[in-house]
Amino acid sequence: MKKFIWGVMVFILSTHTYSQTLTQTIKGQITDEQSGTPLIGATVRVAGISPPLGAVSDVNGYYRIEEVPIGRQSIYVSYLGYSSATIPEILVSTGKEAVINVKLIESLQQLDEVVISAEAQKKGEPRNDLATVSAISLGVEETSRFAATFDDPARAALTYAGVQTGGDDLLNEIVIRGNSPKGILWRLEGVEIPNPNHFTSIGSSAGGISMLSSSVLASSDFFTGAFPAQYGNATSGIFDLQLRQGNFDKHEHAIQAGLLGIAAASEGPIAKGSRSSYLVNYRYSTLSLLTNLGLDILGDEEDIAFQDLSFKIRLPTKKVGSFSIWGLGGRNTYDFNPNRAFGDFLVESEDQTLGVGGVTNVFYTSDDSFFETIISGSFSKLTNNSDSLNVKLFQNEDFVETSLRFSTFYNHKFSARHALRVGAVISRLGYDLENQFLIRSENRYITTLDENDHAEFLQGFSNWQFRPSDKLTINSGIHISHFALNNRTYVEPRMGFRWNREKYSITGGAGLHSRMETVALYTAKQQLESGGFVQNNKDLGFTRAAHVALGFEKMLMDGLKFKSEVYYQHLYDVPVWPNDTASSAEALSFSILNTFDGYTSTELANDGTGRNYGLELTLERFLTNGFYMLSTASFYKSLYTAADGVERSTQFDGGYIFNFLAGKEIPVGKNGNNTLGLNGKFIFAGGKRQAPLDIIRSINEGGSRFNFERNYELKLDNFFRMDIGISYRKNKPRLTSVIALNIQNLTQRSNEFFRFYDPGSGQIRSDSQVSFFPNLSYRIEF
Repeated sequence: MKKFIWGVMVFILSTHTYSQTLTQTIKGQITDEQSGTPLIGATVRVAGISPPLGAVSDVNGYYRIEEVPIGRQSIYVSYLGYSSATIPEILVSTGKEAVINVKLIESLQQLDEVVISAEAQKKGEPRNDLATVSAISLGVEETSRFAATFDDPARAALTYAGVQTGGDDLLNEIVIRGNSPKGILWRLEGVEIPNPNHFTSIGSSAGGISMLSSSVLASSDFFTGAFPAQYGNATSGIFDLQLRQGNFDKHEHAIQAGLLGIAAASEGPIAKGSRSSYLVNYRYSTLSLLTNLGLDILGDEEDIAFQDLSFKIRLPTKKVGSFSIWGLGGRNTYDFNPNRAFGDFLVESEDQTLGVGGVTNVFYTSDDSFFETIISGSFSKLTNNSDSLNVKLFQNEDFVETSLRFSTFYNHKFSARHALRVGAVISRLGYDLENQFLIRSENRYITTLDENDHAEFLQGFSNWQFRPSDKLTINSGIHISHFALNNRTYVEPRMGFRWNREKYSITGGAGLHSRMETVALYTAKQQLESGGFVQNNKDLGFTRAAHVALGFEKMLMDGLKFKSEVYYQHLYDVPVWPNDTASSAEALSFSILNTFDGYTSTELANDGTGRNYGLELTLERFLTNGFYMLSTASFYKSLYTAADGVERSTQFDGGYIFNFLAGKEIPVGKNGNNTLGLNGKFIFAGGKRQAPLDIIRSINEGGSRFNFERNYELKLDNFFRMDIGISYRKNKPRLTSVIALNIQNLTQRSNEFFRFYDPGSGQIRSDSQVSFFPNLSYRIEF
């Protein structure tokens, strides 16, 4: 394997250069940040170019600058009565036009120019202007530079403060501020969607790899707490993902092949001159290529494959606004056929299918007001079968969940000081859930799930933005949720602010939040001794949380930013085992805050609590002169209280997280037309927790036995991982190619996953996570 890696690096470094001076187009749209109205006559100029290059936005706010030299470029945007903007370090390449949409904020008084990112906001700040604290923007071009993210938004989020792996490097599961990954909300194009990952499980928010490709994603928002009033059904974090628009002027394509599969993308105009466009991406993969290279990622007995498709069609009209038709679909299979020579006869198979689609309409009633309305639907099916002739248990799971959503909000800008956004979401949640166990000794089935019905979930919100001055922004609002299945309602006030001082900024936010469990938990049946069934958890309430966060930001010098946040989260109404029905230490110490996925038919009660608090520090150097760096340090506690009333560490209470990543872009060739990229990432974090082993019982009973009275007191070994990435970008006329090698866990460290007693050897042993994961890819854009 080492010879293979060195061979790839030699190929990258020895590729010949192309010396011709090459150019490309920069274009986009200039709009008002609060109302979204196009700004006519805005001036856009490329910095440091002689002779000068620039353009003026047209009646629809669009601008176009042609013959811009490839490489890293910066543009300046100005408009009378608005704060000016600088968008630095835009990647300009021959294979694809650079589309830079800029939102300007109206000045209450004349201000000096402010520096914002390539998505028209300050570096790292969210796209949503209602977010003030505990939120960042995940820029596609920026995060694609990070080593071993594999174009996955969740893996990219691991580089930021307060975020760590969920305990299995094979999955993109993440823990935010000590919260269970189950509390994460996924949104696409403004609406909630099912978990958009391959190889997931019921109730989970993660999987093996994202179904969404960076080829179709725009910069998206990632929240870690104190969410604005617009968002509901989340207690841990939010991924608010957006699909970008296709190029409405020319057709562009991309093809990529690598060890994780092959992909093809295409975009372009539908009708010339109409500004309508399409964008589509398809990907197919099997990990058999890794097995052929001698990398035993899963095992000889396992076989997996996956494919996904995503698209967006934009259709602007003259009278009824702009329409977007968008969708995401994916399917994956997993089969385990054991080697019977080792005495293992359990055969497993899993099949997962996901489909999400919607139609979005944005309609302006005036220059300062618009409606955004979305009709969307989703279909998710998970089938899991396991069977063995040598054990007593046969299992068949068949979960189908559907949704039909109507979402709308009205946005009105009263003035530069005041703006209002109010909206509602009506969701019809359908489910057809079946789970059966066969007890062979009794020759009968036990059915824990057999439900085919639907339930309504209603949400409404209102948010008022008030700007007393150009330096202070205050967002206040309320979110209301109603779950018709058990007729429970939740009223959640929210507030956030951002105060920009001359040399620093102070941010803050507070609010109430809640999270629904998987529908399977509310509808699961428990069989009674009489032979009947009861739904123990149909009336179970949501997990609730109160978040408070305060932040400080300061630009230490041009391109170097320091950021700190302190936070406190109080969780309550947490599902735990009822004290009057739990008898074992395991049940008495159970809390849903320590789970990753799944459901139970056993009765739960909203009697648990939890709390998370911590400090996060970030030092970030934005890409300047070809170099970038991000360093974070997080110190936190994550605690919970279950039915026995004892406060304990949660499974995710590692205590600390340290991240460091850096990269360098080196121009190559006579005119610097090509670029060599070198990237590295280091993660060091406190280990997860589990119940300590009861050694005497384990020895006497011949298997692992745990002391649940001391649940989660045992802290596993610290987590350490080093990832690297090397890429070579080559530009030719009308074509760009990129060859890249990314390696997760370069040192092949075996991070501890779980500790158990091995009766065969009589020793305590540990399961470890994936030790080494490479991905070699080659991409062409034309």
